[in-house]
Amino acid sequence: MTLHRRQLLQALAGSTTLGLTGLAPSAGAQEAPWPTAKPITYVVPFTAGGSTDVVGRTLAQKLGEALKQTVVVENRPGTGGGIGAASVAKAPADGYTLMGGTISSHAINAGLYRKLPYDPVKDFEPVSLVAFLPNVLLVNPNLGVNSVADLIALLKKDESKRTFASSGAGTSTHLAGELFADLIGVPLTHIAYKGTPPAMVDVSAGQVTFMFDQMTAALPLLQAGKLKLLAVTTGKRFFLAPDTPTMIEAGVPGFEMSSWQAVYAPKGTPKAIVQRLNAEIVKALKQPDVREKLGKQLGMELVGSTPEELAALMQREIPRWAALVKKSGASAD
Repeated sequence: MTLHRRQLLQALAGSTTLGLTGLAPSAGAQEAPWPTAKPITYVVPFTAGGSTDVVGRTLAQKLGEALKQTVVVENRPGTGGGIGAASVAKAPADGYTLMGGTISSHAINAGLYRKLPYDPVKDFEPVSLVAFLPNVLLVNPNLGVNSVADLIALLKKDESKRTFASSGAGTSTHLAGELFADLIGVPLTHIAYKGTPPAMVDVSAGQVTFMFDQMTAALPLLQAGKLKLLAVTTGKRFFLAPDTPTMIEAGVPGFEMSSWQAVYAPKGTPKAIVQRLNAEIVKALKQPDVREKLGKQLGMELVGSTPEELAALMQREIPRWAALVKKSGASAD
């Protein structure tokens, strides 16, 4: 009898252990595998129509197809990408929030704002560098200038013309204008907009004298004759405008800069999810239709990097732009 009771207790203990052990996979199984629980939000920290928006919508479509999940693009413009970046930094790190970061949101802003509501390095997981792209110098065709030298002469002569627009404080287009002012020795007034389209509208209407921005966004207005292209900011000429000189060729020594686009996730996003996103983005950037749209048509130098390479780029860019901000006296506060 004693032996029987002992065997019975042992059997009950064993069944209890087995039962408890079996709950773990059941509890885990209740969590839907990523990314099936809900749509993924891709935050574009600028207005619709700009280069960051074009990149975001292109990648959202490709990621949606690859992951078999809806990817919704949400525009949250303001403060050089800072408003959108701050919202993503506070989002759950579950793989359902991504951000189209730029040289502005993840490099320039760090030196431009004294109290930035996010940390470009500590609050994000780098996913992939997407592309490099040149800025171009744009003016109203009715301004009466045909070259960078003409523009400089006008700015030195007429104080009322010393204005330039940008897609937002802290953007590469803002810093390009500050660099221009510093190199030509003429004080200029910066007018910040909540995105590229409204800034270009005012330049084309003559409300603001000039601006720097990406060729991607300027093409429609250039083709319509509402803007005039004077120069590109890269070290070599741009294949979409081979007859347009670089800023250095146009007589402004030391003026060379390129913007860039990248993808980020909130800090703490599981490494497996980051790696999957990286793989799909790199794959998308190699697809012929993407290379045709972003590369050949819009002039972006498509990259597709590892998360580590994007992190290394930021480590180089943040101090570089902080030094320019300090030298130019630019401020966004």
